[in-house]
Amino acid sequence: MTVQITRDAEGYLVDPEEWNTEVAGLLAQEEGIELTDAYWPIIDFIREYYAEHSVIPDIRHVVDFLVRQKQLGKKEAKKYLFELFPYGYVKQACKIAGMRRPRAWSTG
Repeated sequence: MTVQITRDAEGYLVDPEEWNTEVAGLLAQEEGIELTDAYWPIIDFIREYYAEHSVIPDIRHVVDFLVRQKQLGKKEAKKYLFELFPYGYVKQACKIAGMRRPRAWSTG
């Protein structure tokens, strides 16, 4: 797989427009994640939210999305998110979705 992307020192894309599913696969592999069908609704939500609002969705928006999509309570939705991305929303979900590194956020 030859993917031409520009990344920062922490491995995040410099330009989210360089993202595609092949890039997502590469970034996920680096994080030790095999992208199954469970991951794509979250990644797609992050990408769509970014396209619509020009900002990365806060974790609460992703949790609310999962509450609606999976009919979970908020605690269960957050637990589910961290089961998929055990090293955190910013460290793994945002990175795999091709977002720039959020500056002022914790990795939780």
